[in-house]
Amino acid sequence: MTDTVQFYTNPMSRGQIVRWMLEEAGAPYEAHILDYQTTMKAPAYLAINPMGKVPAIVHRGKAVTECAAICAYLADVFPAAGLAPTDDERADYYRWLFFAAGPVEAAVTNRAAGFAVAPERERMVGYGNYETAMAALETGVTGRDFICGARFTAADVYVGSQIDWGLQFKTIPDRPAFAAYAERLRQRPAYRRAKEIDNTLIAAAQGAG
Repeated sequence: MTDTVQFYTNPMSRGQIVRWMLEEAGAPYEAHILDYQTTMKAPAYLAINPMGKVPAIVHRGKAVTECAAICAYLADVFPAAGLAPTDDERADYYRWLFFAAGPVEAAVTNRAAGFAVAPERERMVGYGNYETAMAALETGVTGRDFICGARFTAADVYVGSQIDWGLQFKTIPDRPAFAAYAERLRQRPAYRRAKEIDNTLIAAAQGAG
């Protein structure tokens, strides 16, 4: 069975996170660029991801969806890249990976959609309120270079993407700890390679459209 990762994406999507992870992992991959209105909703792709959204990967005959899960999976199956956590890193790795995929994602998305949780209902949602979620996230990148300490891991790809995009689109507050962390990530060769690929695809699509 081939070890090549089949990567389903659109350059204007969270697929950018997975491309960065693939580049960090040094994984052999074949990209399939899907259109939101056509191929993303076609039966062939719905068989891979019934949500009809990207990104998704298929590897060794198995589909994996959701960016955080894909990042963790690729770290595990391509161990030579050293992106999975050591025993000492495991607590921070899983804590912040799932925090970013759960409370941070929900808080940022709801705020961007104009939805605010009433104070008396904050116990009903996983993140309480936006300000609390951002304050908690800030502690995860304060006083350390990366999520697990001095070493870059797959958690930085996912958490870092949330912060990087949030700063660019102003959905995450521009605080010194966030800005310094994002700048460290932007210097990584794999980050730059992935961005160059996706930005070239975006420019081509806009030129054709």
